[in-house]
Amino acid sequence: MTDGYEDLESWMDTKVGWSNPTTITVAGANLADELMGSVSFSALAFRLVAGRYPTEGETRVFDAVLVSLADHGMTPTAMAARLTYTGAPESLQGAVAAGLLGAGNVFLGVTEDTAEFLEGILERAEGPGEASLSAAAADAVASCHASGRRVPGLGHPVHKETDPRVPRLYEIAAEEGVMGQHLRLLKIVAETQAASGRRLPINGAGVAGAALADLGFPWKIIRGFALLARTAGLLGHLVEEMQRPIGLPLWKLVDGTISARHENGP
Repeated sequence: MTDGYEDLESWMDTKVGWSNPTTITVAGANLADELMGSVSFSALAFRLVAGRYPTEGETRVFDAVLVSLADHGMTPTAMAARLTYTGAPESLQGAVAAGLLGAGNVFLGVTEDTAEFLEGILERAEGPGEASLSAAAADAVASCHASGRRVPGLGHPVHKETDPRVPRLYEIAAEEGVMGQHLRLLKIVAETQAASGRRLPINGAGVAGAALADLGFPWKIIRGFALLARTAGLLGHLVEEMQRPIGLPLWKLVDGTISARHENGP
């Protein structure tokens, strides 16, 4: 069966990349002769998703976003990777995957959540003016409060006043002339939240999501770039785990604490 297709070749194809015995083609270019040594990894990643290469200014913002998301210390994602490596040192890919699987609405996944949230506000706004955007933002923030949900892109467990990544990314976007409506709207959302009685700073993942949306990426793919960036950080944690392991001592500390509590009674 071909489900309406004349033959298998009419649908079994990809424009991402292919190879034959003598060449490898990626994004429509010869990998060895045209890309290697000429195109940066970040530019190629941009091209593979956007279908075009970034401008010089877009490249700087895109690289800044990836760098901002590479690592944030001993987070649960890093701990998951290290502990997985403790139990399965033969499976580096398993340890990396374990670290990436925790990219949800608390860590990393906020990039996607923020972009989707901002896109929804833009769709509901009556126009591009600040007044209409402020009104739509107020409705969206009030809806989050009413349902007990976090406002995506705001608040951080460590950076209570200012996430240092935020002003720097705004600065870079302004310098490169790629400050778009998502970054501007995120500031309006933060101001709206503050006016409600509790100020919450814009977080690094949120500003990254807004910046990626301004670069033209749809919100459904934006979390992928957070995963791409954090993979580098996880590799750093795992090479450190190989050299100075903390996974086994951490497990023994937790297990010993629990055992001691039970020995002393409930």
